[in-house]
Amino acid sequence: MVNLNKSFLYGICFASLTWVISLYLYFQISTGDDINLKLTTYRPRASRKSLIKENKETGLKATGSRKNSFVNSKNFLDKLKPVLVTPITENDADQVLMELGMVKTHEDKVIKDDGYKTYAYNVLISNRLSLNRSIPDTRNDLCKTVKYQDNLPKASIIVCFYNEHFQTLLRTIQSILNRTPGELLEEIILVDDESDIQNLHQDVLEYIEKNSLSKVKLLKPEKREGLIRARLFGAHKAEGQVLIFLDSHIEVNVGWIEPLLDRIKEKRSNVVMPIIDIINADTFAYSSSPLVRGGFNWGLHFKWENLPKGTLETKEDFIKPIKSPTMAGGLFAIDKKYFVDIGEYDAGMNIWGGENLEISFRIWMCGGTLELIPCSRVGHVFRHTRPYGSPDGEDTMLHNSLRVAHVWMDDYKEHFLKLRPDAKSVNYGDISSRQLLRQELKCFDFDWYLKNVYPEMVLPSDDEARLKKKWSAVEQDKFQPWHQRKRNYVDMFSLRLSNSSLCIEAEEGFKTKGSSLILRPCLRTKNQMWYETDKHELVLSQLLCLQTGKISVILYKCHEMGGNQEWKHKGGKNTPIYNLAAGTCLGVNKKEADGSVVMKMCTDPEITNWDLVSQVN
Repeated sequence: MVNLNKSFLYGICFASLTWVISLYLYFQISTGDDINLKLTTYRPRASRKSLIKENKETGLKATGSRKNSFVNSKNFLDKLKPVLVTPITENDADQVLMELGMVKTHEDKVIKDDGYKTYAYNVLISNRLSLNRSIPDTRNDLCKTVKYQDNLPKASIIVCFYNEHFQTLLRTIQSILNRTPGELLEEIILVDDESDIQNLHQDVLEYIEKNSLSKVKLLKPEKREGLIRARLFGAHKAEGQVLIFLDSHIEVNVGWIEPLLDRIKEKRSNVVMPIIDIINADTFAYSSSPLVRGGFNWGLHFKWENLPKGTLETKEDFIKPIKSPTMAGGLFAIDKKYFVDIGEYDAGMNIWGGENLEISFRIWMCGGTLELIPCSRVGHVFRHTRPYGSPDGEDTMLHNSLRVAHVWMDDYKEHFLKLRPDAKSVNYGDISSRQLLRQELKCFDFDWYLKNVYPEMVLPSDDEARLKKKWSAVEQDKFQPWHQRKRNYVDMFSLRLSNSSLCIEAEEGFKTKGSSLILRPCLRTKNQMWYETDKHELVLSQLLCLQTGKISVILYKCHEMGGNQEWKHKGGKNTPIYNLAAGTCLGVNKKEADGSVVMKMCTDPEITNWDLVSQVN
């Protein structure tokens, strides 16, 4: 019995000693590093386009769109933070994410609203962006290995502008100067087409002189000519071997000019275009465009369309020139002598519209080639509307399209005229010189163009069998109804107004497009369940997206284009929920049940701060 008691006592002593040693080791290890005991979940706050692939200082790769369930030390987590690009200032990258377009005062609101009326894009953001900002390199990686010919021809870059926003125009100029080798740039010719915004011409001239931009020339015709004749005015002054026409609200990307010049040097009848990347008109975010080509419809409107099947079969195909039936018109390069030989632009066209199809048809039908060059990328601000028209109110698009139809389309022009019966009474001017040009150049007819360049073009006379054949020749997008699209959800939560028990829900239910949002007592229901996507959308019950106007907030179809459906927040509690396009934050008029959810300036945390109450089990 005594031995049994001794064994029991020894057991207790041994167990106690083990616990003491374990506790000692635990506290020694814990004090050696600051352990983050919480799971670190992926919550993207910056666009993937604004992250560079590698941290230059540490060599560590930036993390992707994955959930990190590892427990990491704070030091290690700090090393993994991605490096942001395009800060407003070198020392404050956070402003890019949260304050770039923020409307902080009444004066900011006036600048923004007036800017949309005058320029059709967000000038508040453009004013705050650096003129020399960084943009992501959107080229295929193989482009970086391409070797171009020596002694490429020099280019004259022609930029015509009419009432362009000053800072946006300067950013266009600076991007060209910053990303174009000096030995390839003959000059930048700016053509001010009689802008009537006060002091614009003088301000541009002073900027050129102050910064000693010797290769930038500012010209002005005697009267307003419109885009087409203004480009001709600039081309006649150009001294470079190659002409490159660019719009006045663009930013060229790295390595943009070499592939264009190289292709023209191979054959002077190659007319080449860069891939046009997207600069969001609301946010000025720069994003890549897919490889698509230009087409048109029988209303003579340009359209983008998918490539013919078999165009992209190997990795190398993604960097090869892509033949395109038409060009968008704003950005292209052409040998100067060839431009003259094939008749330049049709000077009988007015202001804007139709010139892109006219020169596209002429290039192909008269022996040239029109190509997209995947390794050349230029970003373009795609405005929602054109902020100006013809001085005398003329429908210049119709006038110019009639000239295209009657000079180049032969009997096929009837398809256009049937769609526009009003066009028959419109005076489109004298076209005899353009008809003579076509004869002198011994151009093919339009039937040849449709059969050899654009066989996929659907004709009104096509029967069902022919339609199926044409459709099968082009890569088709797999159609997904907007409400059934697959999305990458990264979080799920209800949105509770901070320091309250009120959550956001749809006034007319989560299935109702156009429904307003209101505050209601928080409940775990579908009408209050928000899902966040990797595109920064907030989707109510995985169906409709939160969308902002200037003041109102509604549910609407998810368009996946960012802008008024892209929301930024810091997560957790007491966070503003900010929309970059609106420049304001999600807020309320009254902090009470049934209070309307609206957009407010982000300066009052009482009505613009929210708790993201996680609903992840």
